Amino acid sequence: MICQIRAAYADDAAAVSKVILAALRETNAKDYSENVIRQVEKSFGPDEMAELIKKRKVFVALTGSRIIGTASLDSKIIRTVFVAPDVQRQGVGKLLMTEVERTAREAGIEMLVVPSSVTAEHFYAKLGFRTVRDSYHGEERTIIMERPLSREIP
Repeated sequence: MICQIRAAYADDAAAVSKVILAALRETNAKDYSENVIRQVEKSFGPDEMAELIKKRKVFVALTGSRIIGTASLDSKIIRTVFVAPDVQRQGVGKLLMTEVERTAREAGIEMLVVPSSVTAEHFYAKLGFRTVRDSYHGEERTIIMERPLSREIP
């Protein structure tokens, strides 16, 4: 799939929110209860995404003018990596991660940390991240993973 990665703009918030909510409802819902999905959704509405775009380095993947994925870097922590369900498993997530890593290297970050969903654990493991520990927020399980930046993405 041919797509472009760029920094998110403030007016991307609604489209980014749409991608995240679709991925949560269609992909993550296989690994999490409806209650957990509803709780997580509250953090990713258009207004919440507009605030995150101001606070973090947020990237979007586009095909044409359609936003099909997003990822962000918050210091050394990778957050909100989501790809639209209809284009998952086509390399979009890996392209986003490559941009996040490039940005982290430029900032002098030596270790990347990602609080992974159960759904994305295998994706991050394929990129060389290793599991450090589990974290729970209520019934939501998150897998804390990390990877030194001394290695390139496989």
